[in-house]
Amino acid sequence: MKLITLSKKNPLLELAEFGQSIWLDYTRRDLILSGELRRLIEEDGLQGMTSNPSIFEKAFVGSQNYKEDIRAMSLDGQSPKMIYETLSQRDVQGAADEFRSVYDEKDARDGYVSLEVNPHLAHDTKGTIVEARRLWRALNRPNVFIKVPATAEGLPAIQQLVSEGINVNVTLLFGLPRYREVATAYIAGIEERLAQGKPVGHVASVASFFLSRIDTLVDPLLERLISRGGTEAEIAKRVRGQVAIAGAKTAYQLYKKIFQKERFRKLANRGARVQRLLWASTSAKNPDYSDLKYVEPLIGLDTINTVTLETLVAYRDHGKPKASLDDDAERAGWVLRHLPKLGISIDQATQQLEDEGVAKFNQAFDKLMNSLKESSRVSNNIGKETPA
Repeated sequence: MKLITLSKKNPLLELAEFGQSIWLDYTRRDLILSGELRRLIEEDGLQGMTSNPSIFEKAFVGSQNYKEDIRAMSLDGQSPKMIYETLSQRDVQGAADEFRSVYDEKDARDGYVSLEVNPHLAHDTKGTIVEARRLWRALNRPNVFIKVPATAEGLPAIQQLVSEGINVNVTLLFGLPRYREVATAYIAGIEERLAQGKPVGHVASVASFFLSRIDTLVDPLLERLISRGGTEAEIAKRVRGQVAIAGAKTAYQLYKKIFQKERFRKLANRGARVQRLLWASTSAKNPDYSDLKYVEPLIGLDTINTVTLETLVAYRDHGKPKASLDDDAERAGWVLRHLPKLGISIDQATQQLEDEGVAKFNQAFDKLMNSLKESSRVSNNIGKETPA
């Protein structure tokens, strides 16, 4: 995708004035090697990057950039998992090196690149901890995050990893009750680390709320109510397309309460950083919605929005930066309070989304392993046929 620099004032650069950082939810080797990532950092103020198994699956399978490396490692007898880890770690390290200047200039506030633990470990606390430690050591960069899903089993892993000084991006977060638990796990991890007499000033974490998927699940339920007419239909019309934004705005109010309490203030006085909120899955899935639906209403202090290339280009073109995250807090509460009256349990919906999110990442990971296995088979056959 060609990214065009416009002569008007760049809205992406203005977001920093309101305390929000823009990260890119995308990674591929040619983005780094071509210099495009450096341009995004310097001209668009890009502050970080996230990845997941789906992104790597599309990159490795859909790009010619990795073909020769995959062939060479296959002929060397490396397994699909070893190939995946080598390639993904190289990309994350390369991107982290590009962002190192941001990390240094922002005093470790931004400039991070994320790598996820094997998604099949989402319900394995011990396995997640072991894997995260191994990835942290292998990446060997201060400005990386290890992504850990916000499952019930992920919570104790988050606390343990933070206590060890490992940066954690808490991913696949959908619900407010789980968010409270995530923030508590982070704070407890910081407390443990300080109790061990270890520094916390450069221990970082973000809590990544996935947004558009919430409306994708809930909107059809509301549309059925709208089609029936009556009082419920009128309420459903006002709620449709508003649930994800309402949840995010409410989460931000919770964030402020949690990190302004005495418990965390004591930690902050000893160098601890807040666990910032990150808005993920922010490209609109419904074509009837604005392409900036999950960006414009969620601009606020100490937040991050990780966007696709398409959303980044759209915001550069017609974004209108202003502080918006604290707006309509009462309306957000109204939306969430009326869901049960419509027969919709947001807690059940967010649990379903968590389960589906884990399953989707597992599917992407397995698809990638199968693709690498097939590439290895083809490469090995070609190697055998090559004359000595």
